[in-house]
Amino acid sequence: MLGNFTYCNPTKLYFGKDALGGLNEELPKFGKNVLLVYGGGSIKKNGIYDKVVEILKANGKAIFEDAGVMPNPTSEKLNEGIARAKAANADLILAVGGGSVCDYAKAVSVSVNAGDDAWKKYFIRFEEPTCKIIPVGCVLTMVGTGSEMNGGSVITNHAQKLKIGHVFGENVFPKFSIMNPEFTYTLPKYQMISGIYDIMSHILEQYFSGTDDNTSDYIMEGLLRSLIHSANVAVENPTDYEARSNIMWTATWALNTLVAKGKTTDWMVHMLGQAVAAHTDATHGMTLAAVTMPYYRFILPYGTAKFARYAVNVWDVNPDGKTEKQVAEEGLAVMEKWMKGIGLVMNITELGATKDMLDGIVESTLVMDGGYKVLDKKDIRAVLQASF
Repeated sequence: MLGNFTYCNPTKLYFGKDALGGLNEELPKFGKNVLLVYGGGSIKKNGIYDKVVEILKANGKAIFEDAGVMPNPTSEKLNEGIARAKAANADLILAVGGGSVCDYAKAVSVSVNAGDDAWKKYFIRFEEPTCKIIPVGCVLTMVGTGSEMNGGSVITNHAQKLKIGHVFGENVFPKFSIMNPEFTYTLPKYQMISGIYDIMSHILEQYFSGTDDNTSDYIMEGLLRSLIHSANVAVENPTDYEARSNIMWTATWALNTLVAKGKTTDWMVHMLGQAVAAHTDATHGMTLAAVTMPYYRFILPYGTAKFARYAVNVWDVNPDGKTEKQVAEEGLAVMEKWMKGIGLVMNITELGATKDMLDGIVESTLVMDGGYKVLDKKDIRAVLQASF
């Protein structure tokens, strides 16, 4: 049964091969000073940087740059971005990159005028911004996080061994996002499949919760089937436009808050994966993949009916003559085979985790209560031990 909820998503999307032209529609809505945020410089190699700068200049914008955003943006980098945005007197933060760049831009946007330590305010105390927020726009070059159409922001604090996400309200959502699937073509395969699994995990985190007949579950099953098919195509041919466009669109719908409505949602795979990343700085989607099977096999007895439904409706497992538990377990086995087949990392050892990190990773794992079982420290340890 769907409970009461309110849904609003204010982000405007420009999608397709001509999407970058949307900048000409959006830029006149904002002031003169633009803080251009990007990562390690790949956008300069593939030509996207030059295209964006040309449009900014044509619209009379003063361009200030904040480069070097890392895959797991740090609290130190956030403080640097705050200083750059203040120095620029930024009227708009334009993030050009993947989810980490978009996440970082949103963190900067709420922190410039916060009047407090941003890490403590937003990622420890989880406060909502009450200050003036600098608007954010995104030009997406990697898909996976859904950050282009939500209020999520994940920041890592290496000193505290914590990687924490804050899902801000609709006033922090990007005002617009530019989504051209061709901009993702030059992404290395490792990053592409990492993003694909991040998408899948976002859907599963919401799907594996609740026992009611929920419309969102039917939508998510369709999204998963589309993602699996398109991933198989993209792994073989990374420049297949149809596959890459479907993956990009699925990523947005996986985490633009729509399918979460009426769901309690789980998010423990993310909490486990982010704890691993806090200690190893490993790629986000791969940390999720590495803990997924141990976690889902651990909670399967508490949500067997849903895992069986998943096996049949997403992986086409034939239930005839099998118990519900057998169907559920077969579904995870088929999923595991697929994950290995596209090249995902299936254990945290391969990501740099060592047994002497175990205690620290356990302590870094935040506990969520929306799934089929609320884990205690003993449970977390068991799942992580099975992830090595």
